[in-house]
Amino acid sequence: MINYLANPARFLRFARYFSPFCALLALFTLSAGVIYGLIISPQDYQQGHSVRILYVHVPAAWNALLAYVLMAVASFVSFVWRHPLADNGARAFAIPGAVFTFLALFTGAVWGKISWGTWWQWDGRMTSVLILFFIYIAYIMIWNIMGASRRTSRIAAIFAMVGVINIPIIKFSVEWWNSLHQSATLSLPNSPGLPPAMLIPLALMFVGYTALLGWVVTRTVSQDIRQSENRRKTITPRATIDISEIDDV
Repeated sequence: MINYLANPARFLRFARYFSPFCALLALFTLSAGVIYGLIISPQDYQQGHSVRILYVHVPAAWNALLAYVLMAVASFVSFVWRHPLADNGARAFAIPGAVFTFLALFTGAVWGKISWGTWWQWDGRMTSVLILFFIYIAYIMIWNIMGASRRTSRIAAIFAMVGVINIPIIKFSVEWWNSLHQSATLSLPNSPGLPPAMLIPLALMFVGYTALLGWVVTRTVSQDIRQSENRRKTITPRATIDISEIDDV
């Protein structure tokens, strides 16, 4: 699949169908998730209606991690095989990943103020997610300041691959250090999980956010490919001399 999409023409053909599919899927699932989460899903017996922040906060955090992992994978492909399309893919994940991270931080702060009485605590989970946001910003600045070049591509790829060490820190920070965050509700073998009335809107929002990420990335990479093609077309061809037109001396 990676080899197939490495060709710009094939990627554009793929994006022609995948991009609108992601857009429609995101529109349907996010709409259904918002309605289900705000109207149908019950309030929590302890947190009341503030528990509905869960449906925005958790999928945003998941997709912040997902976007970075995919950005790091694309950076690895770029670093090893030096394929320009991998650079486009890595860059395309950066901005939506930063947005999802900011959304997770913001909604987490609001939720923390309501539940814990404080906007911020320097615990392992919050601090590592904040570091992730700064990593995203630094990665974006590398490209914006240094410009698109092979040297920039190598530096950005190395930076993204080194930064991936923060992902398991975010994941396991609740188990490693004392934290206000609860342990994973869905992934632990003996965890009680969530009731269906809460799991359904959470799943809808997760699918919706992921589809939105897919739509943004495919649209961004497609635009980069078209811009590259347009730049190649506007390059003035080298002047040639037809010796047949030169008069004999």
